[in-house]
Amino acid sequence: MTSQPDSGRVALVTGASRGIGYGIAEALVARGDRVTITGRNEDALKEAVERLGSDRVIGVAGKAHDEAHQAEAVARTMKAFGRVDYLVNNAGTNPVFGPIAELDLGVARKVFETNVVSALGFAQQTYKAWQKEHGGAIVNIASVSGINASPFIGAYGISKAAMINLTVQLAAEMAPGVRANAIAPAVVKTKFAAALYEGREEEAAAAYPLKRLGVPEDIGGAAAFLLSDAAGWITGQTLVIDGGIQLNAFVG
Repeated sequence: MTSQPDSGRVALVTGASRGIGYGIAEALVARGDRVTITGRNEDALKEAVERLGSDRVIGVAGKAHDEAHQAEAVARTMKAFGRVDYLVNNAGTNPVFGPIAELDLGVARKVFETNVVSALGFAQQTYKAWQKEHGGAIVNIASVSGINASPFIGAYGISKAAMINLTVQLAAEMAPGVRANAIAPAVVKTKFAAALYEGREEEAAAAYPLKRLGVPEDIGGAAAFLLSDAAGWITGQTLVIDGGIQLNAFVG
């Protein structure tokens, strides 16, 4: 892909071998940032690095909730690029569909470990390695399911609500040097969300005032803005990107 001259800034984007994470990494590389991406599948990660441009991107394979992986990803970013200005916590999981009253608590723990605790771990690591002394910004990928009821994916929704509050806590404690914001998308066309629209995309999109589902580029552009000097007076906020779907609550 074509990229701009080196911006001098460096980002770490978790869960970025495909989908929303890849879209964010693509937007950052396009504007000139150097980027580390993470993901569980090493082969998929290598392919993503090649597509993004291996002269400006490295990949670190591992599971987001693994503390050793978190430390390795940050250490390799520092070794390769000498800094880590931006963190995007995108890695997430949603392994269960069903009523919360019947939710296996082991599954609930897995969801929280991957979606929330790992985000805190990465934030701690980047803060210690660079941001505490030099500043920076964090973007946490939440979801509209963390704002509204999300029947049958309740554990996911609760974890994303926790992610939104984690964002507020990070913003308060890490100010003034580090800004922290969240993005809460509705349904974005990714493999992760395929069960929500596959085979009935036109029907699913019809519910949105903008009459389409989201695409990773929609989130990538917003994340790039929040991770820029143009957003220098924005912290502790959650940007909802939902094609207008929440407007339906106000329509009679």
